[in-house]
Amino acid sequence: MRVQKHSIPNFFNFDKRSVLLLALLTLGTAAAVRAQTAPGAAIPPNRATPQDLEAAFKRADLNQDGKLSRQEAERFPAVAQRFEQIDSNHDSFISFDEFSRAANS
Repeated sequence: MRVQKHSIPNFFNFDKRSVLLLALLTLGTAAAVRAQTAPGAAIPPNRATPQDLEAAFKRADLNQDGKLSRQEAERFPAVAQRFEQIDSNHDSFISFDEFSRAANS
């Protein structure tokens, strides 16, 4: 009877590189998340031009009535989350002026 030897491939070098890469990616991701959520971190100013804002508003205004409904505002998660604050006249719609003021505040 012949005994067969089973060889186990040497994955040590591959695994060490993989673990190192995973650790570096995890640290990089954690640093990015921390930078975005750090208490007291300054929010960078909006660099969108008035033309950018108008184009974004028009793309979101699906029925082209010159205002964003709550459903249309869902295209901008930050706007949807603050819908009541942005809708300063409380008419259940966001006008371009309200949208623009919110973007610049």
